[in-house]
Amino acid sequence: MNIARYKPLLPMAIIYAVLIVIGLTVPGMWQPIAYFMFYVALGQAFNIFLGLTGYVDFGYVAFLGLGAYGMALAIKNFGHLGLIAIPIGVLLALTMSILLSLAVGAVALRLRGAYFAIATIGVNEGFRYLLEGVRLWGGTEGIVLSGFMRKAFGREMTNFLSTFVSDVLVFIIAFAAAVITITILNRKMGYALLALREDEDAARVMGINVTKYKIMAFITSAGFAGLIGAIAWTLKLTYVFPEDVFNIHYTVEAIVIVMLGGAGTLLGPMVGGLLYGIMKYYLSVVFPGIQLLILAPLLIITIVAFPEGVVGYVKRKAQNTRLSEYLR
Repeated sequence: MNIARYKPLLPMAIIYAVLIVIGLTVPGMWQPIAYFMFYVALGQAFNIFLGLTGYVDFGYVAFLGLGAYGMALAIKNFGHLGLIAIPIGVLLALTMSILLSLAVGAVALRLRGAYFAIATIGVNEGFRYLLEGVRLWGGTEGIVLSGFMRKAFGREMTNFLSTFVSDVLVFIIAFAAAVITITILNRKMGYALLALREDEDAARVMGINVTKYKIMAFITSAGFAGLIGAIAWTLKLTYVFPEDVFNIHYTVEAIVIVMLGGAGTLLGPMVGGLLYGIMKYYLSVVFPGIQLLILAPLLIITIVAFPEGVVGYVKRKAQNTRLSEYLR
């Protein structure tokens, strides 16, 4: 393995370490940093498909929602086994999100561009109305886990899981998604996806199995979305309601984060997630009620100023310098 190709992970690891130190040492900062990291992890996971293929999946939040339900079902049904219910929930979340991605990908990935986006836009809404209509997994009432968790794990452990362990696991998920991204970029799959993103027809003519690589990226991205749903949603919030967890605005936020930081770059989702999370959080504190009116023009100005994303701009400026070794 060529270690030099993994150098861009170094600045990311340093930034995560700084965030953890700030969160642990500055009173009242742990939860805001956990909030920012949710967006970083979401962007990092979404970037594996959008950034590397150029395809926009508007139904992406459905994978997050199923992951959240996977963890909720595991805690509800296996809570009597104690903390073993958590890894069972992680496996169930992964399985459910990957199975859905296989079903959606087998149909939707035969389409391209706007047709693919249209085909996926109803996936999350379809699942939401299915759950509510047939009253599956609690229907509109969802699954409330606080009582189950206190009974299964104890009050102190439940608080520890939802206020600290879940946040640390989100850091790990975000970093793991980055490691997978750079591994893909450094391998044959990364070059194939790059060719696909630039010109799918030309890539196919050159003998690249574009369908195989699109499905691989789709499943990988969906699996990480399932993990985020299980950990950052269910384990942290201790409830799952279909109207919340299948809300399309999380997909829109993921698109904004990836475009803000730089689609297809390794560091872009981290930068985009931090920028978006910090702006959204502090605007809601300083200008409650009108924060979105201020956030929207700020995002537009940023994207107009950096059309390739912030990291894409910095990469271009840093070409032929030693800094470029750490930017990707």
